[in-house]
Amino acid sequence: MDRNLKVHALSDFVHNAWYVACLSRDLSHELKAITLLSQAVVFYRDARGVPVALEDACPHRKLPLSMGRLKGDLVECGYHGLTFDRTGTCVEAPTQERIPAFACVKSFPVTEKWGLIWVWMGPADLARQEDIPQIDHFDDPTWHITAGDSFLCQCHYLWLVDNLLDPSHVAWVHRSSFAGGGTDKTELTITSDEKSVVCSRWIQNQPPPPFYAALVKFTGHADRLQHYEVRYPSWAINKTVFTPAGKGGVDFDLRDPQTYMMVSHHFLTPVDADSTLYFWLQHRNTEPHNTDITARNAEGAKTAFLEDKKVLEAVHLGMKKNTGRVATMGVDAAAIRFRQGLQKIMAKEGPDHKPAAGFSL
Repeated sequence: MDRNLKVHALSDFVHNAWYVACLSRDLSHELKAITLLSQAVVFYRDARGVPVALEDACPHRKLPLSMGRLKGDLVECGYHGLTFDRTGTCVEAPTQERIPAFACVKSFPVTEKWGLIWVWMGPADLARQEDIPQIDHFDDPTWHITAGDSFLCQCHYLWLVDNLLDPSHVAWVHRSSFAGGGTDKTELTITSDEKSVVCSRWIQNQPPPPFYAALVKFTGHADRLQHYEVRYPSWAINKTVFTPAGKGGVDFDLRDPQTYMMVSHHFLTPVDADSTLYFWLQHRNTEPHNTDITARNAEGAKTAFLEDKKVLEAVHLGMKKNTGRVATMGVDAAAIRFRQGLQKIMAKEGPDHKPAAGFSL
């Protein structure tokens, strides 16, 4: 392991990717300002409900277009009335007869899927709908997926990635929910390829932890899978599986009615080097119409993620202020491997990606 690897804040982000801008239910026929990857973008739905995303800066004096208004499906600047269509083309300049040269704003590829609004932040000609993350079992009527939730986390997105590649943290951060026997020291397995890093383990013959005890479909001890995966640049998949003790392992049977699986999808959208939009969906393979379980899962998940938020915001501040050496632990191995892969992806995007002055993990 390279203990001198620079792994903290990068001055830039991966742009050739789809990022979640907001939950579908939070976008309407009104202007909505969102900053992603340090870029100000204004979103809205047109009269047909189709999402639109434009650079949030009028080319005249850079007043945010989000401070203007919608005129039908057009965006009117609130300073001198320059008006733009969904492509970013200026179609009206009320103060003069001719539309000024270069009066245009950037438009971003934007689409809607899984109850989320997705925006492509790189060159538009590289955007492909098929690259939007796919969710297994989304249309399976025997599964249930939540409507989603989100919050703003005041930390660099890579601290969130670290956390989502670290199954061991639950033993201390989530004592009342996800912690359980074996979460503190059972050996971890790490695998990786050009698309993702996975840190996982089976914990054998332990009582289900508090959050899951009322959800599993059997009594007694369980075998538990902790599967922590992050796909580049920032989509995390946490798979939790419980089987009766002795039925777990790599060959577990998902079709067994006693097998319980919860899949948490985490979508991290960098705002800037100090903050991240955090979105998540919870997906389970049992009782799809049980609204009480759905509500309990949603509440429990948010409570746990807020525990992460508290810790990682403090980590972000502590690491920014740090001037001394930082200790590396075995639990950091997956995070370091992810950052090595991330740097390779950024290098392919171009020479403008340069690591900020950082520090070793």
